[in-house]
Amino acid sequence: MGAFSEKCIALRLQGHTLGEIVRITGRPKTSIYTHIRDLPLSPDRWRAIHESNGKHIRKFAIARKGKSLRGYRTFSDWNKGLVLLVAHLIFDGEIRRDGCCYNNRNGALVERVESLMKEIYEFQPRRYRNTLTGVVRIGYYNVALSAYIKEKAKDLLRHIASMHKDLKREFLRAFFDDEGCMDFRAVRNVRQIRGYQKSVDILFLIQRLLTDLGIDSGIKQPNEVVIIGKENLLKFQKEINFSTGVRINGNRPNSIWKQSLEKRLILHKAIASYKPIGSNGVHRA
Repeated sequence: MGAFSEKCIALRLQGHTLGEIVRITGRPKTSIYTHIRDLPLSPDRWRAIHESNGKHIRKFAIARKGKSLRGYRTFSDWNKGLVLLVAHLIFDGEIRRDGCCYNNRNGALVERVESLMKEIYEFQPRRYRNTLTGVVRIGYYNVALSAYIKEKAKDLLRHIASMHKDLKREFLRAFFDDEGCMDFRAVRNVRQIRGYQKSVDILFLIQRLLTDLGIDSGIKQPNEVVIIGKENLLKFQKEINFSTGVRINGNRPNSIWKQSLEKRLILHKAIASYKPIGSNGVHRA
């Protein structure tokens, strides 16, 4: 028996693992294993190894709790794109513990959110499509990202009223693209922009932001903000408007138009339908 073999056996009998003997001797596993393969570690030694490994794994798991190997870019200053992104996730999205999701039938809005998200998160979302409703869902399942977006959503709702008007416009555009509709029924002399929101606090925030842009609106119980009158519709069209590609669902059984028209086109039709001002200075319907 050579000196190397004796050394390997001695180390094994001291309770060293194959990996430890490799580090001590500097020799490859294949050379060492030949000499110790018939010398198993004692039950006590195996138990100690398992306990040590368990502690290491638990320590690593605690350190990584709530974190993801898929990083994201943080930001301190708001710009138009970031306001638009977070607002969409507030209105037609979900900011959950396990991730952020956005749901919409309009492909233009889904593409917009996906494009904006790339500014802070480079990974592709998971995609789902409801074949019955046509609603598309994109999901970014990252616990840390979701927690970050949740805090940014709270920050946006707290401070949007004091931000620049350009940012207020983006916030309102996201709201009306997601939650708004253009109600135009010429026969019944109805021309109004409506926006639904289950949170009354957000509803009054929307009304306040509209006022900041010179647009009068009212709150209709239980959960709608309503804009009526030609001047207010014109101001809405100029300051906010519905985004290009955002359409009504023309396939609904109760659809007035029976086709998927763009909301901004219906708004244009509603404004154009007002008759000229009469001699008394009042618009004739």
